Amino acid sequence: MEIQALEAVGIIDFSMWSLFAQAGIVVKSVMVLLLLMSVWSWTIIVHKYFMYGRAKRHARSFKELFWAGQQVNDVYAQVKQQQTGALHRIFCQAMEEWIRSHGSDGELIAGVRVRIDRAMDNTMTKEVERLTRGLTFLATVGSTAPFLGLFGTVWGIITVFRDIGLQENTNLAVVAPGIGEALAATALGLLAAIPAVVFHNSLSDKSDGLVSEFGYFVHEFSAIISREVEQRIVPEPESWQ
Repeated sequence: MEIQALEAVGIIDFSMWSLFAQAGIVVKSVMVLLLLMSVWSWTIIVHKYFMYGRAKRHARSFKELFWAGQQVNDVYAQVKQQQTGALHRIFCQAMEEWIRSHGSDGELIAGVRVRIDRAMDNTMTKEVERLTRGLTFLATVGSTAPFLGLFGTVWGIITVFRDIGLQENTNLAVVAPGIGEALAATALGLLAAIPAVVFHNSLSDKSDGLVSEFGYFVHEFSAIISREVEQRIVPEPESWQ
C-alpha cells in the first residue's frame, strides 16, 4: 500500500505553476500578493542602485568644480541652468537666496544667514526624501512577507486536513499536493523577504553616506556665508568669491 502511494506521489507535478493551479483561492491570493511584492521590491532595488550611483557621480563632479578655486558666481553660472545633482540644487537655492537678500543699495538684508540655512535645509530635506523613497517598502516586505507566506501555509494545511476528513483517506497521494501548495506559500514569502532585507540594509548604507555628504557641504557652505556676513563684506553677488 505504501509503495503504491509513493508511486502515486512520484507522478504528481510539484512544479510551482502546478502547485499554484491546485491551490485554493486564499492560498492563490497570498501567492499572487507575494509575487507582486517581490517584483516591486526588485524594481525598487534596481532603480535605487542606478539612482545612488548617479547621485554619487554628480556629487563628486560638483565638489570638484566648487573647490577648484573659481569664484562662487562662476560656479553658480555654470550649474544654475542644469541642476543635475542634489548638491547642485542645494547650492543654487542658497545662491538664489543670497542674491535676493541684497537690497537695491547693495546692502545685505538682515537675517540672511538664517534664510540661506533654511533654504539649504529645505532643499536637502526634499533630496533626502527622494533618495529614501521606496526603502520603507523594502523594509515592510522584509518584515511581513514571511508572515504572509506562513499564513498561506497554515491555511493550506487546514484545507488538507479538511480534505482528509472528507475523503477519509490519509495516503500520500491525497496529502502531498495540499502540503506542497501550502509550503510553496512559505517559499514565496522567503523569496520575497530575503532580498528585500539584504538590499534594504545595503541601500540604507548608501543613502546614509549620500545624506552625510550633503550635510557636510551644507555646513561648509554655511560657514563660508557666515564669514562673509560677520566680516561685513557686502559685495555684489557678481564679485563674491
